[in-house]
Amino acid sequence: MLKKNEIKLSIIIPCYNEINTIKKIIKKVIYNLDQFDFNDYEIIIIDDCSNDGTSEILEQTNFAENIKVFSHKENLGKGAAVQTGIKNITGDILIIQDADLEYDPSDYEKLLRPFFEADADIVYGSRFIGGGKYVRIHFFWHYLANKIITFVCNMFTNLNLTDVETGYKLFKNSCLKNVELKEKSFSFEPEITIKLAKKKFKFFEVPITYNGRSYNEGKKIGLKDAFIAFKAIFIYSIKK
Repeated sequence: MLKKNEIKLSIIIPCYNEINTIKKIIKKVIYNLDQFDFNDYEIIIIDDCSNDGTSEILEQTNFAENIKVFSHKENLGKGAAVQTGIKNITGDILIIQDADLEYDPSDYEKLLRPFFEADADIVYGSRFIGGGKYVRIHFFWHYLANKIITFVCNMFTNLNLTDVETGYKLFKNSCLKNVELKEKSFSFEPEITIKLAKKKFKFFEVPITYNGRSYNEGKKIGLKDAFIAFKAIFIYSIKK
């Protein structure tokens, strides 16, 4: 079982056109890691070819040595950004942190607890099991699509997750070495879940706070991504 004072955390932050939030989320991540006494960590930021000034902010900021920025020359998608991050981490536990402030780093302590208390391999932060500070209510069709995607994914993996599409996913680095990710879009969410479930790793869920954005505020995922996710579920469930 992992011990808090003996592990290194890797936080990867995929970002695309987040000029209004990128500096804020980096500050929040650092602040909460310090609050919870996580001293050994690295932050990997992946700029997915932003064109709103995010890239310039990242280029002009003088980061500490444990914060690294990787830039894609073309917009490849969140899944591709996550893959770039995974290839460059050196920590024992990986946290995927969206750059849009929808997910609150103050949840890190309870998200990490199953690794230290229950020998978890994978922890998902769920917006639907209750226990977070709050959940901002938005689109019914997004909620319905997520529920259906989660149900179908559970059916093929024999898991009982409540939120496959959550942005908060944490993994032991040793687990990730056992899978090869291919999906470049948001469809990497069911892909990584199915591939790790087939390896019989131990999944846990923890309730989280969620402050979802509207499209006017910059939300990017749409209903078309749900259809791509369904396709990924069927493809990776059938593959050996």
